[in-house]
This record gives sequence, structure tokens and C-alpha cells, in this order.
Amino acid sequence: MTHGRILLVDDDPHILDSMADWLRDQGFVVAEASDCKSAIECLHHHEFELMVCDIRLPDGDGFDLLSHVREEFPQTSVVLMTGYGTVETGVEALRAGAFDLLTKPLIDDELLMSINRALSQRKVLNENKELKQQLESRFGMENIVGQDPRMRQVFDVIHRVADTKATILVTGESGTGKSMIARAIHRRSQRREGPFVEVACGAMPESLLESELFGHVAGAFTGAVGDKQGKFLQADGGTIFLDEIGTASQSMQVKLLRVLQDFEFEPVGGTKTYHINTRVVLATNENLEKAVAEGRFRQDLFYRINVINVELPSLRDRREDVALLAQHFLDEVASEVGKQVRGFQAEALEALRAYHWPGNVRELQNVVERAVLLGKHDEVTWSDLPAHVVSGVTPVFAPTASGAQNALGKTLKEALEGPEREIIRQVLEANQWNRNLTADQLGINRTTLYKKMKRLGLEGAHG
Repeated sequence: MTHGRILLVDDDPHILDSMADWLRDQGFVVAEASDCKSAIECLHHHEFELMVCDIRLPDGDGFDLLSHVREEFPQTSVVLMTGYGTVETGVEALRAGAFDLLTKPLIDDELLMSINRALSQRKVLNENKELKQQLESRFGMENIVGQDPRMRQVFDVIHRVADTKATILVTGESGTGKSMIARAIHRRSQRREGPFVEVACGAMPESLLESELFGHVAGAFTGAVGDKQGKFLQADGGTIFLDEIGTASQSMQVKLLRVLQDFEFEPVGGTKTYHINTRVVLATNENLEKAVAEGRFRQDLFYRINVINVELPSLRDRREDVALLAQHFLDEVASEVGKQVRGFQAEALEALRAYHWPGNVRELQNVVERAVLLGKHDEVTWSDLPAHVVSGVTPVFAPTASGAQNALGKTLKEALEGPEREIIRQVLEANQWNRNLTADQLGINRTTLYKKMKRLGLEGAHG
């Protein structure tokens, strides 16, 4: 079993050979170099997880080689060796970027422990890098799908304001993706390494919301047995996303206004003032201008949060994106569950485009996920979609040339029996031959369905 690739650099041939043989016995792949020049050649021709290098070399020293590796091959960790180890040399090595400094003569266990620790750290760093890439893929702009001009305008606004400190208000109907927009703004800002904290303001009563946002001190109210850090403080140095801000009470609006103006607050029941450096993104599906006119939302707070407004269009207003989004969600679900589903049949795509999507993008995502999980084919069919999505659309099965030829000499009723039988059979199969569900999905009553099944020879087809 191979544990990793190591470049071993030492000008003493006996130490070089014996150490290389011992490391190979431990399961490592080892390349050898006796000076800086040959070590650099090895680095340029092969990839190494680790370089173990003597400080004193005939054409330079280990610090020169360490500097080269740090600049040209940052994915390679470095352990330095010396026969003249001092505390000062160790500090210098670590400051220069070495993982460790070992003193000769080397003890086998000490060398092996240092190598394993260096490789473990490298693995953790690679995993963190991969995780960050996954987060960027999930919450970055590439995961917000859309070609509609209104969505392209949204993308442009995000690009221009992501690195500013301005408060951003995201508006749009429920399910249009406001949370995803907030995350994309955070990921594209200089605060991306800081926390992203999301609070659903409409999901809790005012008394709990105040404690959730600002924290509380022990004894502030019944049940407050200890201090609690609020979400604003948790988001310090990052971004806080306040969803459903239109539901905030008048007193909560006053507290929010102070935080947005001065970026300071006191926890519930406390006297200590906390100052924060937090980017605030808010969202609502309400018409706040109307709420201001009706006295339900403070005008001064509205003006404070409406500095930059990102308005998300409903899915029914961007129908050209339905197919694009549907394929995007299909690819995601199919990859997660390991199913080979490549796309949508024409009838299914027609139904998706025709549906009015009151739940917007979130509803489309749920419909596609259901279709992929329950479908039995390598494409999503019309019968894989929920009844409420296809109820207003009649699927059209195009006849083949042979089918058209077979229709000659038949009445219209006789010619339509084949496609009608196929439609009913597909929907029955999709519903595990549940006649009630099938009748509902086809938009006919049960009696009509029974008669059609009997006439078309489907009554005893199941099983």
C-alpha cells in the first residue's frame, strides 16, 4: 500500500540510500536528489506530497529550496533536516514555511511521525479547499440559473454591490430564491471567509426574535439561565441575512434601525454595548412601500434598508428559464441519488413550461426531484409529473410513419384508440394502477376511466 510520494534530498549518499530504502519499506514512493539542482528537476517532472530536505547542500541550502517549493509547488509540504539544530534554526525554518525541522542523527519513529503529521495536514488542507470549492459551486453565481434579461440584470447588480458595505434588500415572491441570492452576495464579497448567519424573522415571536438577534444575559427573563450570544454578534466580520423582515413588529423595527445606523446594540437585559462589523442583507415577499403607507412598517427603516434593492422576478415571468432550471435540478438530483436520468421528454417539458408555478423556483425544484426519484425511465415523462402540474396540458404522442399508414382505412375513433390506450396505461403505471389517482391526473371521473379501460383492453392488464 502506497502512503504518499516523497522527495528525499541529502548530499550524503549513505544517509540518502539508507533513508530512502527505509521509507520505501514503510510504504512510501521515494525519489532521491543530492543537491538543489537535481531536486528542482525532480519537482518539475513529478508531483510530491512531501519533500524531506537537508539544510546544507553543495549548491545552496535547504532554505533556498524551501523558498522555491513554497513559490512554485505550494501543494508540497517540506520537512527540513540539520546536523546542527538550534532553537533559532527551528524558529527560522517554521517562519520560512517548513512544516518541521528534524535534527540528525534521525530517529526512525521521530521521522515517521513528522512525515505522517505533514501528510495529514496536507490532506486536511486539500479537504478544506475542496469544501470551499463545493460551497462556491453551491452558493456562487453559477448555481443561480437564468438567461432571462431580468435575471441577467440581477446578476449584474450582485457583481457590482457584493464588495460594498451597503445594506441590500432582496424582494420577490416566496420561492424565488432570495436566500440563495444573499449567500451569493456573501460568497462574492471580501467577507466570504467570515460567517454567514441566516435568521427567519417570521418564524418566531417578537420576544424570542429579540433574544435571537441580540442575545441576552442570565436572568434577563424567565428561563434565561445563562448568557446567550445573538446572531448579530455571531455574524461579526461576515454577513447576516434577515429573511421575512416585513413581519418585524414596530418595536423590533426601532431596534433594527439603530443597529443598521450605528452597528451597535446591547443584549436583552444587559448594559454592555457591542460594536459589530457585519454586512446586512434583508429579504421580504411583502410590498414594503404599501406597508409604510398603511403604517405597518417604519418609513425611516424602509429608507435605511432600501439602499440597494435586488428584485427577483417570479418564475411565471421568466418562462424561458423553466427548461434550464428543470435540467439543472434534474442533474443535481440524479447525481446525488446515482440515477441515470438524462433529461425530459417533450410532453413533460411542455407541461413544465405551461404550468403557472405559484411556488416559483422552489416548487419546480420539488417537482423535478419527485419525478427523478419516482420515475422508472432514463427520461422524465409526462406521467412522472404531479397531477396538478399536467392537469391543463394534454400530451401529444407523435405517430410514426407506420402508425400513420396503419390509421388508413380506420375511423377517427379507431385511429385514436392506440394513443389513448398508451396515455392511460402510462399514467396507470406511474400511479401503481391506482384508478382514483389516475382519473384525477387525467382530469376525468372514475366511471369514465373504468369504461375506457374496459373498451381499450386495460381492465385486466395489471399483473
